Amino acid sequence: MGHEHHHHHTAGKNLKFAFFLNAGFTVFELIGGFYVNSVAIVSDAVHDLGDTLSLGTSWYLQNKSKQASNTRYSFGYKRFSLLGALINSLVLIGGSIFVISEAIKRIISPEPSDAVGMLLFAIVGVAVNGIAAFKLSKGTSLNEKVVSWHLMEDVLGWVAVLIVAVTLQFWDNYYLDPALSLLITLFILWNVYKRLKETLFIFLQGVPEEINIPEIEEKILQVPNIASVHHTHVWSLEGTDHIFTTHIKLQNINSFRQLLDLKNEVKKLLKEYNFDHYTIETELDQETCELM
Repeated sequence: MGHEHHHHHTAGKNLKFAFFLNAGFTVFELIGGFYVNSVAIVSDAVHDLGDTLSLGTSWYLQNKSKQASNTRYSFGYKRFSLLGALINSLVLIGGSIFVISEAIKRIISPEPSDAVGMLLFAIVGVAVNGIAAFKLSKGTSLNEKVVSWHLMEDVLGWVAVLIVAVTLQFWDNYYLDPALSLLITLFILWNVYKRLKETLFIFLQGVPEEINIPEIEEKILQVPNIASVHHTHVWSLEGTDHIFTTHIKLQNINSFRQLLDLKNEVKKLLKEYNFDHYTIETELDQETCELM
């Protein structure tokens, strides 16, 4: 119990550190992007804003997830992360539309960027995001690992800005900066699309990709004294913790002991799938399911 508490505490501290580091840098980056007249830096600031929101949500949920379920939220608070993912996606889409419009204006009416300023920002950007990614890469929680990958994407984005900034020292091309911003923004939108699609699929209670319902039903039917399986449902709370329910029609059950042994066999089988919660409804051979 002490180890688990220490793990939750460390995970929360790591996410808190990365959140404040990223939030501070995003503000610095937005101001600086406008100051050095670089739409590429502004587009990366929008990317960082999305990651800051993700970090804030993850940090909040890391603490919130410790709360037990109650009469208001019987499955607990894990599903709140979906709401956070949806809000993050909408913020990033709004920011990306703004950046694309600015980049197109800049391509139509080219303006010079402060190449030296861009270079300094890029060096700081690689360092800040690199430190945050390294800090979270040591974590063991899913939250930490996912956010760590997002921050590594930021590092790569800043490496691209760094390359353009160095190039501008020797080749004064007004189109490089807006072109890079469009590439970064399209990359952001592609990732937002994938995340939004996945989020909405979970919201709509789609069956998780790694779960094969016919396969599970086939295994259950191999347990002695089970005649049929129906009303099997699987959905996910937030993409990691899944819920399973099913109805089992029994046959040749003559004692309560037999019933208990059969249910234990089915539960043992379901443990292979690491469900967060499962419900098994049993019906004797003379019963008729009211939901049929």
